[in-house]
Amino acid sequence: MDKLSFTMESYLDAIFELTGGGEGVRLTDLAKKLSVTKSTANAAAASLAEKGLITNERYGRIRLTDIGIQEARQITEKHRIIRVFFAEILDLDEETADKDACAIEHVISDKAARAMRSLLARHLGM
Repeated sequence: MDKLSFTMESYLDAIFELTGGGEGVRLTDLAKKLSVTKSTANAAAASLAEKGLITNERYGRIRLTDIGIQEARQITEKHRIIRVFFAEILDLDEETADKDACAIEHVISDKAARAMRSLLARHLGM
């Protein structure tokens, strides 16, 4: 699968967060979480459905597919690694570490995230 755009990763992450990978989420709740219109959220959901990452039944709940759950978990893990790196290695406050991790998780390479994880493992036993 091609790399998802920043926006599509944000939608996938939000769906995962709202559902925990289990129950579906209403389009209204997704739009509210991302501060977008229902129409905008619907267009993004259609794109994710085309990629096989979610199921989106008309007037039903949006649910992650197995592949969608896997992608969302990778995004979440990348965020966690970056946040911990910023907080523990760079000694940033938690709020800044979380905010910056959220912005960076979408553009940092998997290779860089693995290097951060390796450094954290050596220094923090993670």
